[in-house]
Amino acid sequence: MRGGRAVGAIVVIGAGPAGTCVVDRICAHAPRPGNGHAVEIHVVDSGAPGPERASDAAPAGGRAVHDAPRGVRVHVHHDRAVGLSESAGRQLVRLLGGGTLGADAVVLAQSRPGVPLGPAEREEALFAARHGLLHLPSGSDQKHLENVPAGEPVLVRGAGRAFIDLLAPLTVGRGGRFTRGRRGEPVYLPGGFEPFLYAGSRRGVPHHARPGYRLAGEARTRRFPCEGDARQATAKELAYAYYQELFTAHPSRTRTTWAAFEPAFARAEPGGKEMRALVTKSVPRFADRLHLDRLERPLHGMRFGDLPGLQRWMHGYLAADLERRADPAFSPDLALVRALQDARSRMAGDPWFDGLSGLLADGPSLDRQAELHALARAGIVTFIGAEPRVEQDDGGWRASSPTVPGVTRARTLMEARPRPAPAGSADPLIAGLFARGECREAAGLLDVRPADGRLITGDGSVHGRRFALGSLVAGGTANDGPATLLCRADAVARAVLSQVSRAPAHAAA
Repeated sequence: MRGGRAVGAIVVIGAGPAGTCVVDRICAHAPRPGNGHAVEIHVVDSGAPGPERASDAAPAGGRAVHDAPRGVRVHVHHDRAVGLSESAGRQLVRLLGGGTLGADAVVLAQSRPGVPLGPAEREEALFAARHGLLHLPSGSDQKHLENVPAGEPVLVRGAGRAFIDLLAPLTVGRGGRFTRGRRGEPVYLPGGFEPFLYAGSRRGVPHHARPGYRLAGEARTRRFPCEGDARQATAKELAYAYYQELFTAHPSRTRTTWAAFEPAFARAEPGGKEMRALVTKSVPRFADRLHLDRLERPLHGMRFGDLPGLQRWMHGYLAADLERRADPAFSPDLALVRALQDARSRMAGDPWFDGLSGLLADGPSLDRQAELHALARAGIVTFIGAEPRVEQDDGGWRASSPTVPGVTRARTLMEARPRPAPAGSADPLIAGLFARGECREAAGLLDVRPADGRLITGDGSVHGRRFALGSLVAGGTANDGPATLLCRADAVARAVLSQVSRAPAHAAA
């Protein structure tokens, strides 16, 4: 292909599972040569060749580097990408070792960036050092997780995405395994080297699993006037999307039609008596009605006599979530998720919205949620309630919650709460994008358009030439599994190739 013309140049930053998977999918979908055209892929990763790197990070990614098909050239740069700028639409990736890579599109697929310790975490770390304890801050990597002692209680502060990410290395990564029960559900068989994880969070429950089905009815959104309260207007938009799917896709569960319900709903004040009466009259089953307050705070006002009582409730909560997120009969839940994603362009940064969005739209896959349920049934994971209070004492840490009496003590404390926004990232490329308003935070990570991974900028617009996927982005976790990662990487690859095919041709190297 030397001397030919390139369809486009693509830079993929990061050679872990996400990066190698998207390289593989680009290779799979790239146009085959027939007229001298070519696709140039530059993979940038600072790690030396080896496990989880560009040359053999995953079987598919290793083949992509060494056995790229005709029409595709893959170059590996053992360097660190420290800046991303733009000139006349051309993306310019600055390398730590010097030099710049020009590209028609860039895919950010690096690992979740580190964030400097805040004052509270620094104080916890000093306390741990003084008393011979272990404190692991948010984003601790595999090397640090190896220090977590086996067979001992460990307090985990947070039950969301970061909590899900740390489960695999502390369980199956230590010799445990999942098998199948009588009904096909995963059952965890301990390896004997796991810690016992006691998890508490503001809500006391993990994020909901992502729905495993498609919308069955119409998919239209409607904006409502703000009138000084953006949260109320947004809540009404979410309810509108939910009930539209219920009425159009499942009319047998309603007492009227969408055509009759919609204008009355549009006139009603959000959360007012008129709206409540309308929903009660039109939707007979309580389970079919949307209760955002119950979703947001499921343990609010609940008290249990002891920790085993709370665990029985939690097991039922997880089982119900798995059933609902796997059954297309509950497709209104997916409509609610889609409406949350649409509203991010306006509401990102609002604590109420970010919390609700993370809870309902950024949870694990069904498989990961089922494994969490199995770990809870096996006693590896224990939930300690909502609004946990973690205090120091001479022997370590103790945690208590208004949900249940008593305290839980441990000599290890792990942070799994939402990370700070990318503005505080230790990754200079991401920090630079954020400082210039060229990316936007969602739940402490990068916000992207779910359909194709295009980066969303600070003003809510979608960047045509910048993409991101993997644990770096909102809604992506480190342990989503190969099927989910493959699906996302495939969508990103198609969008990238569609973009670069429209770019001016450049001379191939």
